[in-house]
Amino acid sequence: MRFLTIAALLIGVLFLAACGQAGPMPIPPAPTALPTAGAAAVITAVPTPIVIPPTEFPKEPTKPLPPPTIAPIPTSTPEGGAPEGFEGILTAADFGDDRNPLTGELVEDPANLQRRPIAVKLSNAPASYTRPQSGLNDADLVYEHTTEGNLTRFTAIFYGKTPPRIGPIRSARLIDLELPAMYSAALAYSGSSKGVTDRLREVDFRPRLLYATNKGFYRIEDASKPVEHTLYANPELLWEVLTEKEQNPPPGFSSTNVFSDEPPVGGTPANNANINYNWTVVDWHYDGIKERYLRWTDGIIHSDGNSMEQVSAANVIVISPFHAFDGNICEQTNVDGSCAAWSVEVQLWGSGNATIFRDGQRYDVIWHRNNRTDSLTFTDRNGEPFPLKIGNSWVQVVPSWLDNPLQVNN
Repeated sequence: MRFLTIAALLIGVLFLAACGQAGPMPIPPAPTALPTAGAAAVITAVPTPIVIPPTEFPKEPTKPLPPPTIAPIPTSTPEGGAPEGFEGILTAADFGDDRNPLTGELVEDPANLQRRPIAVKLSNAPASYTRPQSGLNDADLVYEHTTEGNLTRFTAIFYGKTPPRIGPIRSARLIDLELPAMYSAALAYSGSSKGVTDRLREVDFRPRLLYATNKGFYRIEDASKPVEHTLYANPELLWEVLTEKEQNPPPGFSSTNVFSDEPPVGGTPANNANINYNWTVVDWHYDGIKERYLRWTDGIIHSDGNSMEQVSAANVIVISPFHAFDGNICEQTNVDGSCAAWSVEVQLWGSGNATIFRDGQRYDVIWHRNNRTDSLTFTDRNGEPFPLKIGNSWVQVVPSWLDNPLQVNN
């Protein structure tokens, strides 16, 4: 059965009601649609996602739809000529043994690049129990995605830096079958639903799963928080566990991005970006002095719990790959045993439109992932590599069922 956007929102409301939370925040005025500057939009019409009613479990679980059809990347030069301003780009040949391929940064300790990245699952709701999360500003990349009921959760990739602690750590979702493979990473998480657990038992990176029972995980003492929000980890000990399991070699990245200090031409001013997940609302504001985007969540400054500094990013990347509800996996049940929220599969493969914010500028580009071990890479609409700013990146993974969730202004 297929429903429109209102059905997806109804599932979110039912889930939140089951959890005893208040209704969703008011939705702001309709944002401006993403422009298709240059060539025509890359993605063809995307089908409505599969939505299964929370009170019905299908006799034969509905399978996720295949990836959306993607038009070829244009090869002709657009009107006005090819873009300029691509001097001074760092490519894989420039990384050497002291530059982080995930950020383009020179690292303080080159030995850090001889270990495996670790993807850590972090909770983001409810705010009073989860924020400020520890370690966010030391992550090379953070993927923010919807879980159930339009709440969001993070998968943070740690490689070049070692924070003193990371947490609170929560359960994995279907997207975590992809992200560790993309970054040759281990996965540290607190557990998962039976359906996701069954999938993780068969995943190709199973030997590098890090469980809450492993050395390095611990509970903080905080009577004001439910126990599920008290799990943290010492990353140094997690890397020790990987070494003991003979799973800690340097990664072999099958794809990397290019980086530059100077922004390429062709951007449009964008000092403020608002991403509305219809419950969680994210704001990024560009700080011209720090030359970074600073984060607010639900109207409040979002800080790193280790330093209490505001979360910031050199690059903010917004993508909307196709999302499907997997009728085989229930993430949240109602009191009568029926399913309140099906697991969401984020189809991070193929290619699609992306918006990148760097240096106070907005760029409409194309993301790619052609092979399982490839990370997301980016090109302009001529197929030329698009340079990220040297530094960390936040990837805002927006559900494909939301209409124009991105608002941008200067």
